[in-house]
Amino acid sequence: MSCRRYFISGRVQGVFYRSSAQRYAQSLELTGWVRNLRDGRVELLACGEASVLAELEKWLEIGPEYAKVTNIEVITENPSIIPAAFEVLPTVV
Repeated sequence: MSCRRYFISGRVQGVFYRSSAQRYAQSLELTGWVRNLRDGRVELLACGEASVLAELEKWLEIGPEYAKVTNIEVITENPSIIPAAFEVLPTVV
């Protein structure tokens, strides 16, 4: 199992990106979380098999209907605690 942190830029807030990402990640049986950042990006941590994370990444590039993704930064993570589920966290303020 591996974990990756994603920073998604573009029109990704106010377009149901977080809830859509949560539903998609749950359908892939990934664990982790997603939240809005103050600078307008969305941050997402996902843990699972590499092939499934690759499938998530394809979706993240498109997102929900009204999103316009312009950039995704990907960082491989080794968290000390692997999340048990996939959830939406509060916006970072």
